[in-house]
Amino acid sequence: MKSTTFSKIIFSTFLVMFALAATDANAQKRSKKAAKPAAQAAVAETVAVPDTAAVVKDYIDSIAVLKARLDAAMRENDSLRSESTDGRMLRLFAPTTFYHNGVQRTLSFAPQTGDDVTDAVDNALMSLYMRRPDLVKNTESQLQAVGTLREDVNQELTQEVDLMDHAAPVPEETEIAPVGLVVEKPNFWKFKGDGYLQFLQNYFSDNWHKGGESNYSALGVVTLELNYNDKEKLKFDNKLEMKLGFQTSRSDTVHKFKPNNDLIRLTSKLGLQAHKQWYYTLQLLAETQFTRGLKANNPNTFSDFMSPFTLTVGLGMDYKVEWLNKKLTGTINMSPLAVNYRYVDRRNLAKGFGVKTDKHEHSLTDFGSQLTASLQWVLTDQVTWKTRLYGYTSYHRALIEWENQIQLKVSRYISANLFLYPRFDDTGKRDDNIGFWQFQEYSSIGLNYSF
Repeated sequence: MKSTTFSKIIFSTFLVMFALAATDANAQKRSKKAAKPAAQAAVAETVAVPDTAAVVKDYIDSIAVLKARLDAAMRENDSLRSESTDGRMLRLFAPTTFYHNGVQRTLSFAPQTGDDVTDAVDNALMSLYMRRPDLVKNTESQLQAVGTLREDVNQELTQEVDLMDHAAPVPEETEIAPVGLVVEKPNFWKFKGDGYLQFLQNYFSDNWHKGGESNYSALGVVTLELNYNDKEKLKFDNKLEMKLGFQTSRSDTVHKFKPNNDLIRLTSKLGLQAHKQWYYTLQLLAETQFTRGLKANNPNTFSDFMSPFTLTVGLGMDYKVEWLNKKLTGTINMSPLAVNYRYVDRRNLAKGFGVKTDKHEHSLTDFGSQLTASLQWVLTDQVTWKTRLYGYTSYHRALIEWENQIQLKVSRYISANLFLYPRFDDTGKRDDNIGFWQFQEYSSIGLNYSF
């Protein structure tokens, strides 16, 4: 294509030169036939005849410039159409891989290969290996072990196409009827719960060599949660815990059965997000029990419904726990400003719960600080540890409760539980051995259900 274009240009040049020469010859003939003086003819010839050499030179120069521009355009066009098969740059844009040749060349006595592109790529990769080794995920040995994705096809591929004699008619598209769009308000409330019913039975014969007493016990636990979270700033959590258990023993001649676990507790928290996992929180704790608290072979009542009833309101901060890849979850609440209200309906029990009896009062109110931590740690798919730590102090009295429940899932609906509960309350009766500390422990197996 280039030679053809140049030939056309040369041919055009010769045509122009021939036309200029013919013009010059005709001008000379006309000058001879005219009857003008020699001096006037010379002047006329000088004015009318152009400089042929200068015109041809300028024209040839312009043709040369045009040819140079055409050649540059053709080279640019060829460069755009050509497909480069140079793959030396591939290593810079492929996933980061540790290649052996660059390291071997660097450690050898002749670090230069003579190929500027290959040397530059090896130097760039060595700089990456030294500065950011954490980005290198693959090695050349791994790539060689995996192999290549390319499979050359040496046989001709033929496609069998079945042509139909008659094409099926195109079905007519029905007009789409207008659809009414209904936008529903998202439900930010979430309700969940779980519960279990546990049984425990011990039997000892009268002549058992180590002694012992046969007994039966049952425990029912239900936990319900109703939580609100608008996924932006506001959070409102409500948790209701109910526990009730009974036991029987032959040695107790006063009571046929008596409660061994009794609790009604409501925890409500209203939080406004402060920063990420932190919330400004107003927390409410209310706690009492279902029925009377009894002791073996003792007709007295030690506690009852609303005796006591405890209500604590605290203002502080709440932290949302999501640790160990969200296996340890829960909340930690710190309320430096808290008010505690304790009410005892039975006046004869008021003194045992720190309420003054000399003024015939039923309630006690004081101000202090409190800490509440409620956590759940999924140790394995079968073992879960739930713990609750509560502390309150009015700087005149202190109360600490630490509940621990270890749950072992035997199957979907059967589980075993171990419950450990140390408690400190300096408003109660002091024991000669452990002071104001109190302990409760039990283990059981039974039915479990969550929703």
